[in-house]
Formats: sequence, C-alpha cells, structure tokens
Amino acid sequence: MAPGLKATLLAVAMALAWPCAQAKAEEVERVLSLGGAVTEIIYALGEGDRVVARDTTSTFPAEARDLPDVGYVRSLSPEGVLSVAPDLIVATDGSGPAEAIEVLQAAEIPLVTVPEGYDAAAIRLKIETIAEALGVPEQGATLADRVEADLTDAIEAARMDTPPRVLFILSLQGGRIMAAGAGTGAQGIIELAGGVNAMQGFEGYRQVSEEAVLLAAPDVILMMEGAGDHAADRRDVLDHPALGQTPAARADAIVRQPGLLLLGFGPRTPEAVRALSGAFQAARG
Repeated sequence: MAPGLKATLLAVAMALAWPCAQAKAEEVERVLSLGGAVTEIIYALGEGDRVVARDTTSTFPAEARDLPDVGYVRSLSPEGVLSVAPDLIVATDGSGPAEAIEVLQAAEIPLVTVPEGYDAAAIRLKIETIAEALGVPEQGATLADRVEADLTDAIEAARMDTPPRVLFILSLQGGRIMAAGAGTGAQGIIELAGGVNAMQGFEGYRQVSEEAVLLAAPDVILMMEGAGDHAADRRDVLDHPALGQTPAARADAIVRQPGLLLLGFGPRTPEAVRALSGAFQAARG
C-alpha cells in the first residue's frame, strides 16, 4: 500500500472511530465475524444475534447470509469494515491484508484473532477462543466438549483396514492441477475421515505435474462443490490426460463436498467426517 494511501486510510479510521475503552466481552453488542468457521461457532454458541456483519466465506448458517458482507476475509477494505460500526471483530488467523488490520487497530476496535488448525485440538481451541472473546466461556466449554465427543466417535467409525489414497484438487483451471499437500485443511479432513493424502513431498497447495498425479495413483479424487472460477465437473476429470488414467477416474470415484463443511474445521466437522468417510466407502464400491 502506498504511504499516502495508508495515511489517508488511517485518517479515515480515526475520524470514523468512536471513543471507547476496551469493551468488556459480555457488553459487546456489535460483532463483526470474519471467517466461515468463526461465524459458525458464534451461532453454535447461541450468540448469533450479536453479529452485525460477516465476510464472504461466512455462508452458514443460512441466516448469516442475510447480514452485510464486508468482503473476502483476506482482502478486506477498512472502510467497509468501519461502515458496520463493530465494537468487536473476531477474525480467523490470516485475515487481511496487513495494512487493513493496521487501520482497524489504529481505530482502537478490539480485534480477537482465532488460531487456525486442522485437527480436533484446533477445533476446541477455536471454540474456546471465541467463547472467551464473547464472554461466554461456560457455553464454549459445553460446545467444545460436545463437538469433541462427536468427532471422536466419527473418527473411530471412519477407520478402514486399507485407507484410500485421496487426491484433493483445489483447482483444475486450464487443465492445470492444483493439489493439496501437507499442512492443509484438505489433508487434515482426509486423514480424519480415514484416508491418506495421495500427494506427498510438499506443503500447502501447489500445481503438480501430470507425472506426479500418475505416480500418486489416487483411489479417490476429492473436490469442493461450487468452487467458482476453479470449478471442474466430472467430465473435466475423466477427460484429463493424467487424471483420466488414475484408479479413481477408472472407478468413477470422484467425490464432491461443500467447501465450508469440508475445510471449515468448526462445529460441523463431525458431520463432514461422516459424510466424507461414507463417500470414500461408496466410491471404492
């Protein structure tokens, strides 16, 4: 961000900001929720009536979609955020850009960052962090215990003698395969649902070669429903020169799941594990 623009945005923030001390969590009435899982957790805690706006990824529960949308969580506009006059921002780790966060901090709006993670412990920490920020730690403990127990049962039921090798495709735009490696939500949910990531040797999401896909030999291909510009249909997979030769394509073992349910790692993750495990078993016949 150019220095002049940054200075202007800081001035806007200070002009729009209201004088306030650090609000007590239980007195917070206007919450801006940034991150799909963050919003799900707030509603699961029974505190949805305090949310006045959300980001584009916050699509569940349905009533959240009726709230003002301040934009994509990683490309926020400070003016858009300030326009909904929040007295607390609860944001998933990685919200930004950094310049926008600096503007909001200059406006002295309390901001709680919720750590990201892709396992049972991470889900509990998210719930407890948000519950503490909202001043409802007891409700947080109750919800965390319930989700943890449900997830433990779902994981146990998902165990397979021979785990399927699963290739998660984030994008197939232009025929180029963007796949999930280690340290991703995709690998996390695959493992919870009883599978193993077919792609090894790299972290994050990366474009992979056709040769790497053939060597990975996935039993199942997993994609998100409604992936926007990156969406690919079943025919795109079957007709792809590499994907079409995989065991998954030959068996028509192509699985789609809603993106937020699959990768949100929130209160619905036990549901996601059961749905994905069932899909794995059905895809393998």
